Amino acid sequence: MGDRVVGKVVIVTGAGSNPGLGRAAAIRLAAEGAKVVVTDIDVASAQDCAAVIEAAGGTALAMQQDVTVESRWQEVIDATVAAYGALDVLVNNAGIAVLKPIAELSYDDFKRQQEVNLSSVFLGCKSAMAQMNLQDGGGALINLSSVAGLIGIATGAAYCASKGGVRLMSKAIAIEGAATNIRCNSVHPGFIWTNMQAGAQAGDGGGRTSDELPSSVVPLGRMGEPEDIANCILYLASDEASYVTGAEFTIDAGMSAQ
Repeated sequence: MGDRVVGKVVIVTGAGSNPGLGRAAAIRLAAEGAKVVVTDIDVASAQDCAAVIEAAGGTALAMQQDVTVESRWQEVIDATVAAYGALDVLVNNAGIAVLKPIAELSYDDFKRQQEVNLSSVFLGCKSAMAQMNLQDGGGALINLSSVAGLIGIATGAAYCASKGGVRLMSKAIAIEGAATNIRCNSVHPGFIWTNMQAGAQAGDGGGRTSDELPSSVVPLGRMGEPEDIANCILYLASDEASYVTGAEFTIDAGMSAQ
């Protein structure tokens, strides 16, 4: 067990999927001393994540959460404060990928993508900021965007729109939050091996067949691990990042540098 975020209370949404960015982040934060509330629309998967944390000697609470439901946000935050006394960090990780050529993308598809990936981040930040402003010492909001929030990707019109929205909304929130020391940053993963990535590769059965990627697409030539993203989230949640807000952290093996 480490101590980089010891004593901090953290909510991580979408933390049930295995392998997944939220799960890896929750486990990493707990290993460094945080008390972690893991939420997911699938409560059994959230409970599994919490059990892994507790088995390793950490502290965790699992809750069911549909991040698109405004009232549920307040219930989760109230339960967090009741259990641990405060809310210091929110990791807005929950999301889906609707990947279709625009000719096949329905308006309902587009709206659902924005609701889950963008509107939920708005609801989470708004709710968390209200609680943080009742406390001393501010807090940290960490919003999962994507390399697709920086560059265009074929079949990604709805997804890119949602993740680009997260990027710029995070900057606006950072400016507003600065007055009360609430930091807000976005994280932009590239190709990372998760359940979502497996779904995108469903044509080959969704199994992990290789980590290799063309260097013309990804300069480092390989897929990343959820822990690569969790390490960045840990930094942003910690006091090491006390002077960091309104920034975007690209973890994509050079993909967007080309």
